[in-house]
This record gives sequence, C-alpha cells and structure tokens, in this order.
Amino acid sequence: MKYVIIASLLLILAAGCKKDNFEKPTSLLSGRVVYDKNALGLRSNGVQVELWQHGYALFSKIPVYVGQDGAFSAILFDGDYKLVLRQGNGPWLDDADSIDVKVSGSTNVDITVKPYFIINNASFVRSGTQLTASVSVTQINSNLPLEAVNLYIGNTNIVDQVNSIKSVSVTPDLSGDVNIQMTLPADQAYFARVGVKTAGVAEQVYSTVIEVK
Repeated sequence: MKYVIIASLLLILAAGCKKDNFEKPTSLLSGRVVYDKNALGLRSNGVQVELWQHGYALFSKIPVYVGQDGAFSAILFDGDYKLVLRQGNGPWLDDADSIDVKVSGSTNVDITVKPYFIINNASFVRSGTQLTASVSVTQINSNLPLEAVNLYIGNTNIVDQVNSIKSVSVTPDLSGDVNIQMTLPADQAYFARVGVKTAGVAEQVYSTVIEVK
C-alpha cells in the first residue's frame, strides 16, 4: 500500500512539473490611442482595447485597458490578432473597423480615432488656495455638442471624473480659451487636470495631469 501511495505522489508531482513547463507569452504589444499622431488623455482604465485571435477552439476577446496617457500594452504569444476599440467606449466617433496586427517580439501599433473635441495649451496657475486653469478646446466634428469643461483635482497623479476629490464645471461657448477657477480644499499640493465632456458620451478627453504646489 505504501508503494502505491508513493507512486501516486510521483505521478502528481510529474503532472505538476509538466504543467509548470507550459510556454508563457513573452511578446510585448504596445501602442497608443491617437488623433493627428498625438496620444489622447483619457480616464485611467476607462477605455478598453479588445484583441481577438482566430484559429483556436476558444474564440474570445483579450481585454486590455488604456492608461490615462492614452497608452496600452499586453504580453502575448506571437501570432496574428485583430485589434479593435469597444463601441461606445470612448470620446470619439465609433469605428467598426479592426486593425490587423502581427505580433512578433516587441510590436508597436497606434489606433487613430476621431474625437469630438481635443484640448490644447492647458495651463494651471495657483495663488494660495485659488487655482485657475486655462485650456483651448477645439471641436473636431459636429456630430454631438459640448456639454461641459471640467476642472478636477486629486491627491495622486491619477486624476479624472472618477478619481478626484473636487471638481468645477463650466459650459463655455468656445469662442476663445476656457478659464476655470477653483478654491482648493487646503493649502497643500494637488494634481490637476481638465476634462471635456461631450453631450451623450460617458468618457471625456483630458489634458495632461499637472502637479500644482
């Protein structure tokens, strides 16, 4: 009986070693979500890239979240993939087209989108507990109107409509630069960011996060 138990344990250990020896993915796919070759500022992990790979019994998406700087990455096996953005998931016009990506070692690919609005020339000026943000907002397409321009602050460098401790909203006419003022909660350092909200669209396009001291 003792020999049967020992043999069984050896079989289990051998099976475990075999499982541990399965090949792991090592190739890096990286890229950005861009407009006019510039990465768009987004909500951290708010927008999702989907990767699909044909030729396998289990055909399901590989979800990859986009960072607040518009960049994404994933560790994959070499092979041919379809790269798409989720419909209705970003502050841009939906595009049902996919991008064919051949992953082989380190692979880079950008996804070009057409946002409703973009932000340029963001600046933040602080005087004591008063913060003034100034941005230039440009409408790229007129399919949907502007809802609001929002100033957010946070205690960390991850700042957006979900990750913030205070926000101020204005609805400008976009005839010039947009200025937003906020009274800070205390006389300490914060991280600030401006977001542009399109009517009927959940996600916003954002400026770069700036620390205001």
